[in-house]
Amino acid sequence: MQTSKDPIAIAKGDGIGPEIMDVTLKILDAAGASIETHEVEIGEKVYLKGCLTGIEHSTWDTIRNTKAFLKAPITTPQGGGFKSLNVTVRTTLGLYANVRPSVSYHPFVETKHPNMDVVIVRENEEDLYSGIEYQQTPDVCQSLKLISRQGSEKIIRYAFEYAKNNSRKKVTCFTKDNIMKISDGLFHKVYEEIAKEYPDIESEHWIIDIGTAKLADTPEAFDVIVLPNLYGDILSDVAAQISGSVGLAGSANIGDHGAMFEAIHGSAPRRANQNMANPSGILLGSVLMLNYLGQTEVASTIHNAWLKTLEEGIHTYDIFKEGISKEKVGTKEFGQAVIQRLGKTPETLKPVNYHENKPGQVEKSKLSIPKETQRELVGIDVFLHHSAPTKELIDSLTSKNFGSFDLKMITNRGAKIYPDGMPETFCVDHYRCRFFPKESSSTINKDLISLLMQLTEEKFDIIKTENLYNIDGLPAYSSAQG
Repeated sequence: MQTSKDPIAIAKGDGIGPEIMDVTLKILDAAGASIETHEVEIGEKVYLKGCLTGIEHSTWDTIRNTKAFLKAPITTPQGGGFKSLNVTVRTTLGLYANVRPSVSYHPFVETKHPNMDVVIVRENEEDLYSGIEYQQTPDVCQSLKLISRQGSEKIIRYAFEYAKNNSRKKVTCFTKDNIMKISDGLFHKVYEEIAKEYPDIESEHWIIDIGTAKLADTPEAFDVIVLPNLYGDILSDVAAQISGSVGLAGSANIGDHGAMFEAIHGSAPRRANQNMANPSGILLGSVLMLNYLGQTEVASTIHNAWLKTLEEGIHTYDIFKEGISKEKVGTKEFGQAVIQRLGKTPETLKPVNYHENKPGQVEKSKLSIPKETQRELVGIDVFLHHSAPTKELIDSLTSKNFGSFDLKMITNRGAKIYPDGMPETFCVDHYRCRFFPKESSSTINKDLISLLMQLTEEKFDIIKTENLYNIDGLPAYSSAQG
């Protein structure tokens, strides 16, 4: 029996956030959750004070000194360089695993997929969500997609541990490694390596596009799905919506040193202060939090009362359906209905029993030790801005003597235009020029500097450079399309 309360940080957020958080806290209190709340201010008000991250520095201490962070949706102002607060919190605190269950509640919530019960396990720290972007020319912007072996291993192992601890039978990986052979290819490779450690759990891989189509059409074919950050963000919303409503989905963000819990939906400012919003997403997020804190009995009690409320047809406007629902209620009234059913269990829907399961955290010691590799610098890609006709650039580059280097290739947006380019290839003002040394040299680093100095002196507009390496004797860079 718990004798001391678990300190948690709470943020009431923006838009509908304060309303749904207040209802959730009342339910937690009525159910006997042993928590001590410490409120912090984040989001729109903080952004508008001039803080681009939406969170003041002093707030971090409160969050870091509590056991969990329960966060309502926030509004990020458009433009002005404002950064996503969600991404900031996840990356700063190392919350690498985003866990989003999507369950259908047929026949009480309308859905085309009555047997759906899918858990999306999304990598939470890297990929395109690193937010490293550049406008390299007037017409071309770049976002860097970062996939690491360590990040991939952590999230994939978490997915298999989650499946093992929650009696799940299969873990499916989604990537696009038929196109992004190096980055998504690494994620897929690590998945295949780790899957071998869990022979009792079925494993499979899908290309993201056809996999998404299959999920939308036949979600009962999936159990746990693990995938990189961007794909996971998109698919978890798809999964939540086809299960019945995005408004019913909660989310856990788990790390080695803490966790954040939230609804997956946004702040919906046009529904604020109308007593209309569905609090189910943040409530189920709080249930995941209680399970994480080890308060499994209270978590089960709240979740079962919520299921009983749905089962009896007491619904907010977003899921109300004539012929299915019995009573349309507001935010506060829905919360009261859940409180009235604490201690009851559903009769048609499957009751939950959290104390039988474990959150699925992975010990840091389980990460493999990186193997030693041989890395050899073999060339360079030089990116140029050129707004005049393409032929002019090709003629100018191919007429030069670049000393110890040969110009091997020019591409535009990945498509090869030299040598043997096609006249139909449409070009913009952003070119990649690949140089290799004419013969191996121990002074290649110095030679590269001389090459860049020559290009600069001859008025070529260098945007950026990318060194080309062989790792363990194999090229660690992409070829050109065509």
